[in-house]
Amino acid sequence: METAPLAERMRPSTLGEIVGQEHLVGPEGIIRKAIAGKILPSMILWGPPGVGKTTMAQLLAKELDRPFHTLSAINSGVKDIREVIAKAGGSGLFSRNAVLFIDEIHRFSKAQQDSLLGAVEKGVITLVGATTENPSFEVIGALLSRCQVYVLKPLTEEDLLGLLQRAMRTDAELKHLRIDLRETGALLRASGGDARRLLNTFELCVRAGQGEGGEDHAVVTDALVQQVVQTTAARYDKQGDLHYDIVSAFIKSLRGSDPNAALYWLARMVEGGEDPLFIARRMLILASEDIGNADPNALLMATTTMQAVQMIGWPEGRIILAQCAVYLACAPKSNSSYKAIGMAQQEVQRTGDLPVPIHLRNAPTKLMKDLGHGKDYQYSHDAPGHFSDQEFLPEKLSGTAFYTPGDNRREQVFAAYLKQVWGGKYGP
Repeated sequence: METAPLAERMRPSTLGEIVGQEHLVGPEGIIRKAIAGKILPSMILWGPPGVGKTTMAQLLAKELDRPFHTLSAINSGVKDIREVIAKAGGSGLFSRNAVLFIDEIHRFSKAQQDSLLGAVEKGVITLVGATTENPSFEVIGALLSRCQVYVLKPLTEEDLLGLLQRAMRTDAELKHLRIDLRETGALLRASGGDARRLLNTFELCVRAGQGEGGEDHAVVTDALVQQVVQTTAARYDKQGDLHYDIVSAFIKSLRGSDPNAALYWLARMVEGGEDPLFIARRMLILASEDIGNADPNALLMATTTMQAVQMIGWPEGRIILAQCAVYLACAPKSNSSYKAIGMAQQEVQRTGDLPVPIHLRNAPTKLMKDLGHGKDYQYSHDAPGHFSDQEFLPEKLSGTAFYTPGDNRREQVFAAYLKQVWGGKYGP
């Protein structure tokens, strides 16, 4: 085998060989059209690992015959950036509007990103940044406004299988072997959608599978892949966008009353090593925000779950989380309390600090009583049915309804009670 790994040997040499990004570099792709017009704007390439960000940057510079310089945000500082910019602004090799590629630009500090602004603004360099994180959160606004943001799509199963076929057909080393690719499920799972990981794992499996029918014959099965990889690592960055995307899918599945989807996204978090308390906290919020008084037991269940998980941790904590997730998914839903407090806060912001009605004010001293604090307050338990028809809101807001009971069975009991005691005064 050559020294370079398979993924490097299979790196596309033209834009047309890049798979899965036709919307950018296909015949009608936006970047392809810009290149045809000899235009290359500064840009941020945003997408998951192994979908072609680095390759695309290299080929863009190659297409326009531009000098290409690369920095890694992991080991480059402001000094390195300034040196590249100084070269680009001089004469010779770097005088033809160099392309500066910065991998993992989201790792750059504000000061490092600030150091790029002048050169990008004046066109001294064309910046191509690559990131797996949402640039609207990780790239400073001043730099983002000077760049186009292009989103690279995750590779589909069809894209990945096509890469395997191309490797077996065209790679200088593999095309001389008789490769029996019997199963692909484990390979695809192990890759996590990352073409680089897929190809390099495949190469290892081909070598491990050689010998059954001779040295030039290799058999690749799911069992062999699992043996080579040892563990099927789920792609999950606890600090990255995928982290928030998955927990978002989990919460929306609970809200949407789909226990099967909720368990799947929960499993993704469990396999990714998520903090169990983070999961429990999110369910605790949902129990009130999305279920509320439609089933008050949901809040008790979520609170107990958080306490139990804190005591137990992994791996058994997953069982408790799963039980709670199923309960929350199957519980009736209501966001009436959530909406009510939001409306009340908006009213406070609109009307400011309205005075407390004098009959509701506290009167712990003689002076306060002499000033009328608490006068004419009616103690509700002394009235028939433990209800007295008195005003509890500031006069300006009298009759305002913030809470509207949900259409679930339990809150309809609330609605009936409010209608009985208040009539139509507050709406229910």
